[in-house]
Amino acid sequence: MLTLLTLAASKPSLAQDRPELTELDATAQAALVRSGHLQATDLLNAAKRRIDRLDPPLHAFVLRCDERARQQLETPLPKGPFAGVPFACKDSVDLAGTVRRNGSRSRAQAAPATESSPIIARCEQAGLIHMGKTTTPEFQLDASTEPLLGGPTRNPWDLSRSCGGSSGGSAVAVAAGMLPLAHATDGGGSIRIPASCCGVFGLKPSRLRMVGSTPQDGGVEHCVSRSVRDSATLFWWNQRSDSAAPLAPMPWVTGPSARRLRIGYAPLNLFDEAADPEVEAAVQASARLCERLGHQVEPFRMALDGETFFRHFMVAWSASPRRALAQVLAEGRRADAVLEPWTLHLAEHGRRQGPQALPEAWAYFGQLSRQVDRWFESLDVILSPVLSSAPPQLGWLAPTQPGPLLWQRLLRYVSYTPLHNVAGLPAMSVPLGWSTRGLPIGSQFAARLGDERTLFELAFELEQAQPWATRRPPLMLAARS
Repeated sequence: MLTLLTLAASKPSLAQDRPELTELDATAQAALVRSGHLQATDLLNAAKRRIDRLDPPLHAFVLRCDERARQQLETPLPKGPFAGVPFACKDSVDLAGTVRRNGSRSRAQAAPATESSPIIARCEQAGLIHMGKTTTPEFQLDASTEPLLGGPTRNPWDLSRSCGGSSGGSAVAVAAGMLPLAHATDGGGSIRIPASCCGVFGLKPSRLRMVGSTPQDGGVEHCVSRSVRDSATLFWWNQRSDSAAPLAPMPWVTGPSARRLRIGYAPLNLFDEAADPEVEAAVQASARLCERLGHQVEPFRMALDGETFFRHFMVAWSASPRRALAQVLAEGRRADAVLEPWTLHLAEHGRRQGPQALPEAWAYFGQLSRQVDRWFESLDVILSPVLSSAPPQLGWLAPTQPGPLLWQRLLRYVSYTPLHNVAGLPAMSVPLGWSTRGLPIGSQFAARLGDERTLFELAFELEQAQPWATRRPPLMLAARS
């Protein structure tokens, strides 16, 4: 991999033809543009070539915005930290002039957005150049990106495997070197799950932390990235600092801290079940790494009733499908022609629960949040698996699976991530582990509400102790030739 120093010493006309240029993180790419060693058009062209070559087999993009990106570069670049760096947003948010399909055939002919979502506009103010929109499962309802609109997105480490979801396209684009970082959202694990499946870094912010967030939001927005510093910088740039922000802004974190942490190691999910042996071994190795770095690691049990938690969680998860179904029916369209079986199953589940189910779920979530907050009276961080297994075969979590079967599979597969959404906690997937088949396995670290600083400082330390950025999927290595 070329270093910033060797690239800076190269002539721009030569550097832009080197495929390794796209493998630099966003911070290094922006530094080359600021220094004058590269033009932003060099980065744009290098990214376009990589996307042209790798996206057809992977299907990370649902929409290309090459002309929009070129027009961005025809105006003076903002003075933000990532001026000139290629980027993409998930197709669950608005990007001015493009259609937000949400992975659904029901929105295939929707009108283009007249303005971008607040966090996407803020990303452009950071200087990021939008190359397109990335794939997502229908309405972000699945943990695998296999929408009937456009077909599955494939894991670059093994094309037969799931890339996770719902920010699957973004994670694939970063893992395959098409982009150094990409927008992502997380309502039940949708940043951390694909980050784990694809071997990239993904941090879910605290509830109400980021620009544009409201109390009605069910999820949060940030990014997936190859380096911790890219994620930390974009977080610092996009966090709220308005007078109504419930959390104090995090300072710009640039490296590890000397502070040693109290880490609770929680290998069991909310049903007191262990993950698959390879995942358990990978997360145990992460715990030992933390101990070698001087942190205090002790066993911890997340003492919650899993059945009660997921019963309420599924009620809340069903609210979005019910709205989608109501809209389709109001438009006089046949639901099964434009909505996936999994969406219809969730909508029907929500309908059967009755009008009091959702208020009861939110009341339970409030009580649970207070209980989880007490865990951090004696701990700084909780370490657990992200997922119960390595990435499964495509089709295993497809939205065409029978609804009850898919729910049971999801219930175990993603049983570690939704808790942090319900409690509003920050949590991250760090790519520290690998299966015997060479598939990534992320380790999840969570902190108390508003304490992203502790997570970023720990992530910087883990990145230095056990670097991951030099590992490349076979498909990415082939693209160099």
